[in-house]
Amino acid sequence: QVQLVESGGGLVQPGGSLRLSCAASGSIFSMLVMAWYRQAPGKQLELVATITTGGSPNYADSVKGRFTISKDNAKNTVYLQMNSLKPEDTAVYYCNARETRGTLVSAKNYWGQGTQVTVSS
Repeated sequence: QVQLVESGGGLVQPGGSLRLSCAASGSIFSMLVMAWYRQAPGKQLELVATITTGGSPNYADSVKGRFTISKDNAKNTVYLQMNSLKPEDTAVYYCNARETRGTLVSAKNYWGQGTQVTVSS
């Protein structure tokens, strides 16, 4: 069973930067498709970014050009570098993982506990 632990959230001023980390265990990390989601108060869960087993990233339009998803297979860790932060980015950010088998991706999602990001003056 996959276990995920996020860290790196906090309070930052508009225009500032944060880097979130997600450490994975309980599976072969290189076989996981990883993603970051976020949920703001009163809002639905939003997909922020994904990264394939081969390292190809995809981003939501709202963060494209500002956020970067990456991973380090040796450390079993996925990162979300967030630059030029806006108050609209304020949310709880969740790490997500899905197992792969060849070209197949599991429908079962694994979730971290979440880390709070607050962008405010």
